[in-house]
Amino acid sequence: MSAVEPQVLIVGAGPAGLAAAVTAAHHGAQVLVVDEQARPGGQIWRRPDPGAGGPDPLAGPAYTAGRTLLARAAAHPRITFAHDTTAWGVFGTRTTPDGFAAPPGTPVPEGPRVAVHGPAGVEILLPRALLLTAGAYDLPVPMPGWTLPGFFTVGGIQALLKGHRTLAGRRIVLAGAHPLLLIAAAQLVRAGADVAEVAFAQGLPGPAELTRALAALPGNRAKVTEGTTAVRTLRQAGVPIRTHTLILRAEGADHVTGAVLARVDRNWRPIPGTERTVACDTVGTGYGFVPSTELARQAGCAATWNGPAGGWVLVHDHAMRTTLPHIWAAGELTGVAGAEHAVATGKRAALDICLSLGILTTADHDRELTAVDRELATTMRMAKLLESTCAPDRAALNALADDDTPLCRCEEVSYGQIRCTMRDNPGLGTADAVKLLTRAGMGPCQGRMCGPALVELLHQETHIPRETLGPFTARPPIKPLPLAALAEAHATTTRTAAPPIDTDTDMS
Repeated sequence: MSAVEPQVLIVGAGPAGLAAAVTAAHHGAQVLVVDEQARPGGQIWRRPDPGAGGPDPLAGPAYTAGRTLLARAAAHPRITFAHDTTAWGVFGTRTTPDGFAAPPGTPVPEGPRVAVHGPAGVEILLPRALLLTAGAYDLPVPMPGWTLPGFFTVGGIQALLKGHRTLAGRRIVLAGAHPLLLIAAAQLVRAGADVAEVAFAQGLPGPAELTRALAALPGNRAKVTEGTTAVRTLRQAGVPIRTHTLILRAEGADHVTGAVLARVDRNWRPIPGTERTVACDTVGTGYGFVPSTELARQAGCAATWNGPAGGWVLVHDHAMRTTLPHIWAAGELTGVAGAEHAVATGKRAALDICLSLGILTTADHDRELTAVDRELATTMRMAKLLESTCAPDRAALNALADDDTPLCRCEEVSYGQIRCTMRDNPGLGTADAVKLLTRAGMGPCQGRMCGPALVELLHQETHIPRETLGPFTARPPIKPLPLAALAEAHATTTRTAAPPIDTDTDMS
C-alpha cells in the first residue's frame, strides 16, 4: 500500500470538481482528482464510452461550458486524474476548538488521510487540502412496482443514454417534479425513444412564481433556453406534458408493463376517479436529488437538514470551508443547486484553498473573488427558484407505498415490517435505531436507496423532526470494495510500515 501526498485532493470530477481543479491549477497548485467513473464529467457531463456510436449527448449550446471545462482540465499539466477510483474513507481529521470552520485564508494544518481504492489497489492519500465534490443522486421514491425491471430514476435513464448510447426501453413514461424531466425526455426523443408521457406533480406556475422566475432570469438565460428548447422538441414529437399528475405505481409481473397515473390536488393527493394506466415498458421518476454527503459525514464534517436543498447538506461558510479546517466542500454537497452553481462553488473553494496554502496572495484572491461572488449570486437565484417550485412533497410521496412495498431493496425490508417494528418498540427515535432492529440500510448501497424514505416514514409516523431522526451514520468503507484489497493493503502495511489506516475513527 502506497502513500501519496498531493497538494490538493479533489474527490469528484463533476462540474464543481473540474472548476475547482482548473482554478487551483491555474494559480500553481498541484491537483489530484479522484473519481469513480472512467472519464471526467460527473452525471450531467457524463462522457460516452470510447467507440460508442450515435450523436454526442453533450452536443449543443447547453453543454458548451462543460465541454470547455473538460478540455481545460484534461490539458492542464498540474492536474492529474485518478479514474475508476473510489474514496472510501477519511481518517485522522481534527476539528477546530469551537467546532466550526477556520476563517478564510487560515493556513492548513496537517491534513487527513484519505483511503482510496482503484486499479492499483488500496492507497492512502495525504493531501494538504481536501475538497469534496461528490455531487448528488436521484431521490428514490418507493411505490408499488418500484423494484420491477424497467423502473428507473431519470438519472439512471440518462446515464445509460449518455454513457452507453443505450435506451432504457422502447416506450417510456417520465414522472416527477423537476425540470430535468423535460431535458431527459428531449434527449430520449432525439435518440429515437418513444416517450409516452411526461407527468409533473405540481401545476403551472402562478403569478408569484412567474415574478420570481423573471427575477432569476438575468444571468441564467442559457438555463431557460435549454428548458424551452426541450419543450419545443417534445411538442414537435407529440409527447404529452401533463401537470397535477402523479405516478401511483408501476404494473407488471416480471417487467414493467404500465404506469398508473392520477390527477392530484395542490397537495399532491390523488383525486378519486382519475386513475389511468399508460402502457409502457419503462418508468423514470425524477422528484429531486439527494446530496452525496456520506464521505464528508464519515470524516466528521457537520451536516444540517435542508429539505428544499435535497435533505442533509454540509455546514459550510462563505469560503466553502466545512467544520473541519482542512476540508472544503463544493457543489451539491452544500445544497442541490445545479451545475452552474456547482461550478461557481468549485471556483470559490479553490480560491480559498490556494490562499490557505500560501500560493495565492490576498490581493489576487480578493481581485478574483468579486467575479466569483457575482457568479454565485446569479446562479443561486435560479437555484432558489427551483427550490420554491420543484421541491418534492415528501409526505405525499411517502403515502404512495403500502405495507407490502419494499423499502430497503438490499435487505428486502418492507414498509409493513418497519411499521410493525415501530409498534413493538415505541421508543425508537432515530434512523440508526430502526436500522439496528430491521437491517434496513445495511445492504451494499448503505442506505442510499432507503435512507430518505425511511426517515420520511419515521417522521410521518412519529412526528419527530427529520433533523432529529438523522441520517444513517456513515461508516467506512462508504462504498463497497473487495475484502481482498483490504487484506493486501494490510499485508503491505505490515511489510513496509506505511502509514496505517487505524485511527480514532470508528471502523465498526
